[in-house]
Amino acid sequence: MERILNYIGGKLVEPQSGGYLDNIEPATGKVYGEIPDSDHQDIELAVQAAEEAFLAWSKTSREERSRCMLRIADLIDDNLEMLAMAEAKDNGKPVKLARSVDIPRASANMRFFATAILHESTEAHQTDGEALNVTTRSPLGVVACISPWNLPLYLFTWKIAPALASGNTVVAKPSEITPMTAFIFSKLCKEAGLPDGVLNIVHGLGAKAGQALVEQPGIKAISFTGGTQTGKKIASTAASQFKKLSLELGGKNPNIIFADADFEKALKTSVHSSFANQGQICLCGSRIFIERSIYNKFKEAFVSKTKALRIGSPYASDTQVGALVSKQHMEKVLSYIDLATKEGGALLAGGQRVVLDGEFAEGYYVQPTVFEGLSQECRTNSEEIFGPVVTLQPFDTEEEVIAMANATDYGLSATVWTSHLDRANRVSAALHSGIVWVNCWLFRDLRTPFGGVKHSGMGREGGWDALNFFTEKKNICVKL
Repeated sequence: MERILNYIGGKLVEPQSGGYLDNIEPATGKVYGEIPDSDHQDIELAVQAAEEAFLAWSKTSREERSRCMLRIADLIDDNLEMLAMAEAKDNGKPVKLARSVDIPRASANMRFFATAILHESTEAHQTDGEALNVTTRSPLGVVACISPWNLPLYLFTWKIAPALASGNTVVAKPSEITPMTAFIFSKLCKEAGLPDGVLNIVHGLGAKAGQALVEQPGIKAISFTGGTQTGKKIASTAASQFKKLSLELGGKNPNIIFADADFEKALKTSVHSSFANQGQICLCGSRIFIERSIYNKFKEAFVSKTKALRIGSPYASDTQVGALVSKQHMEKVLSYIDLATKEGGALLAGGQRVVLDGEFAEGYYVQPTVFEGLSQECRTNSEEIFGPVVTLQPFDTEEEVIAMANATDYGLSATVWTSHLDRANRVSAALHSGIVWVNCWLFRDLRTPFGGVKHSGMGREGGWDALNFFTEKKNICVKL
């Protein structure tokens, strides 16, 4: 039983209430640790520590901030195996996925923003020879970073890195479902010599610790990734206090496959983009649209590959599909599978909970599931399931598939498969989406903006967008 502690003012501390929550291993369904049941008292202490640290950190040179963050990145690399195992145990994902994607990306996030700040430039405008306008950027102060459970350390560092690099101090709340790598990260920050109070990590429930963090008057900006309903609540709370807000929310992403696409590449990538991380990625393509002339061929091949995916312990080297993150989430996914049947969907693959042998018998495993024959307006095709469930739908024309793809409240990402450049450009421009991948999926350049439209969020993360979000612009006009 490992007890996680809060990280406040450079120290690992017990929650003020003395209360703890169970930390459950999804692969086994068993409690394996405890996390702080933090409340407003812990948040207030963390904000106070961050405010005190801001005075020095905001004046620390870019070079020193960069060096400190690069030391943290080095320690992530040095502890890759331990972090990957902790991520798999906490989240249920295959350890090989955490080893090859989650942990390396956490290190890359730290390195990217640590070096990006060394290449910033200041805008200047000469006004008809009469005045010189210089635009500067300065850190905001204490900011809140609230991250989700699906990519725990990956998205935790995605928010923290630009905030720290910009000279802010941070109070961060990881998901209470997957807190372990954030706890380990706090130890690595201490080891790297990050000054006390610059980063504070408070564990606990979203409705208690998270809400207290959002409401705290000392917080100048909030960066949140998570569910759309929670995002709405945060937005309503933050609006009256005029806090800067960045929300990366849900998705119901279309994957459009034209008949002229490279069939094998589209097939292989579509299986991956449907069921990677058990479908628990906001960018997964959960609605697959296939041009009618290749619909049956694609359906047969896709279902065959889906049925062949190996479901098992996250620690087995041949596992392709691990456990869902929690019992509650598994029950939600299974309820949507039941709903899809009631809505008239034809089940082509999966649809059942999987019970493994031995110590994993009570784990949260669900078969990768494929439906067809569902209407565009049904709940299965319009609500985010966030699990290994996809629907197949045929289409005849560009105009038809664009309308189908756009027929949800979400607009995070989309994928288009075609060999025609003109078509790729037309369709990409017409899709209501913050991100469009053409003939690929989840190909990320950290310099590019990341975010969605409609109910998929507001604001953009990544590159200069992230650094701009965590800074305040000021124009200084000097009369010549």
